[in-house]
Amino acid sequence: MLPILEWQGMTAAEREAALLRPSPSARLQAAAAAREIIDAVRAGGDRALYALAQRFDGVTLSSLSVSDAEIAGAENSLAVEARRALERAIENVTRFHEAQVAAPLVVDTMPGVRCERRVVPVRAVGLYVPAGSAPLPSTAIMLGVPAQIAGCPVRVLCTPPRRDGSADPAVLFVARRCGIQRVLKIGGAQAVAAMAYGTESVPKVDKIFGPGNAWVTAAKQLVAQDAAGAAIDLPAGPSEVLVIADDTARADFVSADLLAQAEHSPDAQVLLVTTSRRLADQTRAQIAAQLQRLSRREIMQQSLAESRVVLVTDLQEAIDVSNAYGPEHLILECENPRGWLEHVTSAGSVFLGTWSPEPIGDYCSGTNHVLPTDGHARAFSGLSLLDFTKRITVQELSADGLRGLGPTARTLALLEGLDAHANAVSIRLDALAGGATG
Repeated sequence: MLPILEWQGMTAAEREAALLRPSPSARLQAAAAAREIIDAVRAGGDRALYALAQRFDGVTLSSLSVSDAEIAGAENSLAVEARRALERAIENVTRFHEAQVAAPLVVDTMPGVRCERRVVPVRAVGLYVPAGSAPLPSTAIMLGVPAQIAGCPVRVLCTPPRRDGSADPAVLFVARRCGIQRVLKIGGAQAVAAMAYGTESVPKVDKIFGPGNAWVTAAKQLVAQDAAGAAIDLPAGPSEVLVIADDTARADFVSADLLAQAEHSPDAQVLLVTTSRRLADQTRAQIAAQLQRLSRREIMQQSLAESRVVLVTDLQEAIDVSNAYGPEHLILECENPRGWLEHVTSAGSVFLGTWSPEPIGDYCSGTNHVLPTDGHARAFSGLSLLDFTKRITVQELSADGLRGLGPTARTLALLEGLDAHANAVSIRLDALAGGATG
């Protein structure tokens, strides 16, 4: 469990292997399985969704849609403390995402030439809320809040059914608080397919949001490659965390942070990159001790089998390792963590210092927990309000503006050998030269 690797003594190939995500072959198998499910849903519609619910969720559904009565009853089934916690999380996430609202942009690039950028909501969005080994009402918050702020007219939420055929009440509570009226009991790759192509009960959406297991991630990538499918938010698959720690870190805190991510799923991955051999040894001992009192230890043990500790010479080397890995979550448990923040170039979300455990970001700090995984943090950002909108540019020229800028466009068009482009400008310049007004 958690082998300790010394970075300085490793070859380039060994370093590359140390930063590999788990089970790439399993992901190829997931892609093939996801393709079969997508094809079945496209061919069979609701009938296929009922059959897949029986096959994967072990439940015979009487309806795919969550009724108004079930949504209304969800609030009464939750304890007061649970409702208050969900509401506080919604408030913080709302506050952070409302601050991201972009003002209209209007720029006169030269006299008579006005350029604008308008922000409009994505028309129809599909929100996927996992509930495989545990329901995730926090994901409903992370998707429902920005979709509501953006003003997306059609918001569809899919979440797997429980064994009794109902949807998780906490997810339904959040859906109501976020103004989502269309909730369906559909899980996995079949939910992605249903939202991407539409069925008798599921409206087709323009963009699909939300994390999931390898099958869900594969299905999202497949439908995004199909012009008839739907766009997706970002590659968000099995969870991962990388902790950078030095001799000032507490081993019990570091261990708890690693286990918190390991419990998500067997294919989650956790890494500790540290300058301290003592901390590495103490962390391994703490993990063994804390595992004994945690309920999901079997899942965590599978995750830890694909995880490791990396010993480095200094914190700069630790940052270099982290940037190469590109973690979904990065925790800086070291001296002067904010001072190292400017060196971080690849991470979905960063947690600074001893008192910033990763679950705070998962649930209620205000930032979004839908983040790029599998190294995609090297190029992708975490989910934000921007992802639920489109930016449309506008240009408007007066007659004087065209007189001033038209010759430049005509010259550039002819430089590229596109005389029809040049003609669209020239015909107007000729009209203005002939006395036309505008």
